[in-house]
Amino acid sequence: MNWLNDNVNLLGLLGAAAIIIITVFVVGKYIKQIKNEKSTGELVGEDWDGIGEYKNPLPIGWSLSFIGTMVWVLWYFLIGYPLGGYSQIGEYNEEVAAYNTKFESKWANPDEQTLLGMGEGVFLVQCAPCHGVTGDGINGKAADMSRWGTELAIVDTIVKGSKGMGYPLGDMPAGMLDKESATAVAAYVFEKIAKAGKSKNSDLVATGEALWPTCAACHGQDGKGMSGSSPNISNYGKPEFVVDVLNHGKKGDIGTMPSFNDGRLTDIQKLAVGKYVNSLIE
Repeated sequence: MNWLNDNVNLLGLLGAAAIIIITVFVVGKYIKQIKNEKSTGELVGEDWDGIGEYKNPLPIGWSLSFIGTMVWVLWYFLIGYPLGGYSQIGEYNEEVAAYNTKFESKWANPDEQTLLGMGEGVFLVQCAPCHGVTGDGINGKAADMSRWGTELAIVDTIVKGSKGMGYPLGDMPAGMLDKESATAVAAYVFEKIAKAGKSKNSDLVATGEALWPTCAACHGQDGKGMSGSSPNISNYGKPEFVVDVLNHGKKGDIGTMPSFNDGRLTDIQKLAVGKYVNSLIE
């Protein structure tokens, strides 16, 4: 390809040539003035070690150069390259968007087995480096996925607190309830709020319901998080709960899990990860 056929290259060459010509002209002009002219005019009141400063007006050439530069910058970014021309980044973004559209169309209605396989692939690449290949959290370094979605995990969260998800109501402090009370609340949340299944402590559900107002202050009476002010735990134990965490990200003990709401994963991939994480529950 003849690189002179590229409009961007031609524009660059013309700009470089113009700069060289103007530079030669201006430098020659000032060298001539230095040789032949003496400075005159009104001095400002201050001087620095005998060196004064003239009250000279701004040179017309400088003013025109500044205005011209601003006009060129606006033209360049609003009309010219890169917004109005080819760029590798733009081509890459178009290819990614086209691929994601094709991907979502192809996997719009995947069956359960396909979702689990897709989720496992994403998990091993994106999640396993911190949570471990088996999702066990690598000896406590990260959340143990085999307990996520269980009543025991709810108890741990109430007792130890939860932080780093960036909800408007802030982090959940530790020690809001003792372990016995937390166990009762976990039974109520699991069976009545999330409806994730029959609680292993069904006899404590009524007690948990009586203690629920402590949690409802942030999560809402229905556990849905009061329009995004706090986590929606009515989805607890379901793939959608995992999707919420992926979208928000989380600050953990070994670093920050980024939000995957930036286009790295499609909605179907997030749901697939949620399905796979749920399959790890022991």
